Amino acid sequence: MSVYIHESSYIDDNVTIGKGTKIWHFCHIQSGTEIGNKCVLGQNVNISNNVKIGNGVKIQNNVSVYEGVELEDNVFCGPSCVFTNDLTPRAKYPKGQQLYKQTLVKHNATLGANCTILCGHMIGAFAMIAAGAVVTRDVKPYALMAGVPAKQIGWVCECGQVLEDNLMCQDCRRWYKLEEDNLLPGGGI
Repeated sequence: MSVYIHESSYIDDNVTIGKGTKIWHFCHIQSGTEIGNKCVLGQNVNISNNVKIGNGVKIQNNVSVYEGVELEDNVFCGPSCVFTNDLTPRAKYPKGQQLYKQTLVKHNATLGANCTILCGHMIGAFAMIAAGAVVTRDVKPYALMAGVPAKQIGWVCECGQVLEDNLMCQDCRRWYKLEEDNLLPGGGI
């Protein structure tokens, strides 16, 4: 499986790109970046220096992933979602990479179109961030977050469907249980 890079995209030196990855029009991948296998980067994606992206990640059009952000396996970034790496930026007083706040997006999380992820937080595995939401704190695994600022409005299944009160997925039949306000897989399928 070879890597596909559209001729309009620019890849800096010292970049690792995994097998089967596709990088579409007008992308820029900066030095020190590691991109896993079978990823898809849509049009006009910028990946800053030293970013780590896992396997199977899908980054839709017009997304910039800044230094200090890590995306684990199978993360989905919707169109124009936004990451930050500095909570108090000033053009006149740049802080530099040593002071960037780290953001970790755990495996299989979904970030909806136009959502904003403020730096220094972790998005839990299988979490789903609604379109347009602004995340200002850590997000639990399987949590469904919406609003400005984002608040938890429910739970989602591993397959992505919103769970009903009985915590059983109506689509794939997985079931879950709550322990100390955390959702845990119970079984099923």
